[in-house]
Amino acid sequence: MSFDLAEIPPRPEMFDFHGVTMSHYFTDNWENVQNFQARPDDILIATYPKAGTTWVSYILDLLYFGQTERQTSIPIYDRVPFLELIVPSVFTGKDMVDDLPTSPRLIKTHFPVQFVPKSFWEQNCKMIYVARNAKDNMVSYFHFDRMNGVQPEPGDWSNYIHRFMEGKMVFGSWYDHVNGWWKKKQTYPKLHYMFYEDLIEDTGREIDKLCCFLGLSPSVEEKKRVTAGVQFDDMKKDNMANYSTNPVMDFKISPFMRKGKVGDWRNHFTVAQNEQFDEDYKQKMKDATLQFRTEI
Repeated sequence: MSFDLAEIPPRPEMFDFHGVTMSHYFTDNWENVQNFQARPDDILIATYPKAGTTWVSYILDLLYFGQTERQTSIPIYDRVPFLELIVPSVFTGKDMVDDLPTSPRLIKTHFPVQFVPKSFWEQNCKMIYVARNAKDNMVSYFHFDRMNGVQPEPGDWSNYIHRFMEGKMVFGSWYDHVNGWWKKKQTYPKLHYMFYEDLIEDTGREIDKLCCFLGLSPSVEEKKRVTAGVQFDDMKKDNMANYSTNPVMDFKISPFMRKGKVGDWRNHFTVAQNEQFDEDYKQKMKDATLQFRTEI
């Protein structure tokens, strides 16, 4: 994926697309994406934006392909392409997936569950969903929108909170997203639902669970290597993992990998904002079986 920054058009508008707020970067290739031909061994990594996608992509890449030249020469966004992304007349995520030489193919999406191309279900593909608590997820998304030229302007923080609560974000409502995938997990056994907070708390334990789900049995040494290789501070410095080679992101505003912490929301919410948010959250999060931690 390479293109000239001069080719980046103004920031996109958001619009309602089949009931979900989207931008044209993720809808312009809609028909081709919906007709995407999945293979039985494809692995789909799904998240709401800024919930740990790159982290889990990196873990899977290491589990399947080890510490090879891939890790030092190919950026993570080329190793694990973003299926629905299209930068007109430059590239499409779907073509990048089609061109992947690896088996399995590791594929990233931010689609809500109802937008996933049907061939993934028909081929009974394994899927990994990563969910992050709403407050930290929103803070991370806010800083991401500030520095990413293909995202809409975030505006100020207090307006951003309201937009988030209303679901007026690219890829729609966080509440619909995490709940939709959670509900799917009840009927689709090949879906592994993970929590960002659990990964922070005990990365090794969560990698064990992932291996169990994927049917992988790495040696103790390999597992240690993977766990050591995916520490946030190391990934943040790694140009093949930290998106610093991506021309649309302005690291002078904010790094793509910012803090990787649980509880950073406390540095952003006022007491009043927090109370209002909690009240709204209670209304929207009706499924008591889906529980998030805002600190660990």
